[in-house]
This record gives sequence, structure tokens and C-alpha cells, in this order.
Amino acid sequence: MDVTTILIAFGLAMDSFSVSITNGLTRKLVKTTDALKVGVFFGFFQAIMPVFGWLAGANFVELIEGFDHWIAFGLLSFIGCRMIYESIKKDAKKVIGKLSLGILLVLSVATSIDALAVGLSLSFLKASIVAPAITTGIITFSLSFLGMYLGSRFGRFFKNKIEILGGIILVIIGVNILLEHL
Repeated sequence: MDVTTILIAFGLAMDSFSVSITNGLTRKLVKTTDALKVGVFFGFFQAIMPVFGWLAGANFVELIEGFDHWIAFGLLSFIGCRMIYESIKKDAKKVIGKLSLGILLVLSVATSIDALAVGLSLSFLKASIVAPAITTGIITFSLSFLGMYLGSRFGRFFKNKIEILGGIILVIIGVNILLEHL
């Protein structure tokens, strides 16, 4: 496992971490079962979505080999910039509230759309998806679980800064991919 895989995983996990912190803000006491639910849902979707993106992209690789690095750069930069933008604007929709199955599914899919695009980018680069998917799932689970507790204690300080950091990491990785192929 290389440093880029770990950085991608942390970058992708920041949305889920931020949502977990925001949810922790709304609770005086975080139950371990609630933190586990959030961690499992977010971790699972962050692990499976890059696989779906990778499988979709694997079917188109031959068509775009000449400019695939530009697509990877564009997708990662777009995702990173969007994360930064969304963290700056005030968004009350990120509060989970009651941890119903429906709410967890919607938030898990919403926070893992970026992972789908990253999986697509990795397929264009002919990179393996196994290590990034597993690493992203584990890191997202861990940070989401932890985020519930941090949110209830320190969330007002971390709130938007975490997503900004994740966005910056993804943009830097996109630029690095582009520079390596030019």
C-alpha cells in the first residue's frame, strides 16, 4: 500500500467524518451502537462505490487511454474543489438526526459519490482497486466512528475544517497524477 492510496482514502473519508462530527454535535451522549452504525454504513459505501466506478471505467479504458490522466485530474480536482466549496457554505442538511435506516442509506450514498468518481479515475489509470477500496472503507469506518464522539465534545471547532483538508488532499493528488503523465 502506498502513500497515495492512504491519502486518497483520507480525502474521501472527510465527507463522512464531517457528517459524523455534525451528528455528534446534535447529541449530548453518543451511544457506541450509534457510532458503530454510522461507521459501518459510511465505511461500507465508501469501500464499495470506488469498485463500482472502477468497473464502469474498466469498460471504457481503451477509448480514452490518450487523455485518461486529464480525466483523473479533472475528476479529483472537481471533487476536491466541491468539497471545499460545500464546507465553506453553511449546510444544515448534513445533520443526521435520528439514525434510521433510510437516513443512513441516503447519507452513505451522498457522501460516497466522490468515491465512485475516484474509482472511475483509478480505472483510467489502470490501477488496482482492491487496496484503495479496502483502505478507504477502513479509514472511513474509523473516522466516522471517532467523529461521532469528537462531534459531541469538540465538533464546533472541527466542523468545516475537516472537509477543506479532504478537498485540498484530493486536488493535490489530481495535480500529481497530471504531472506524472506530462
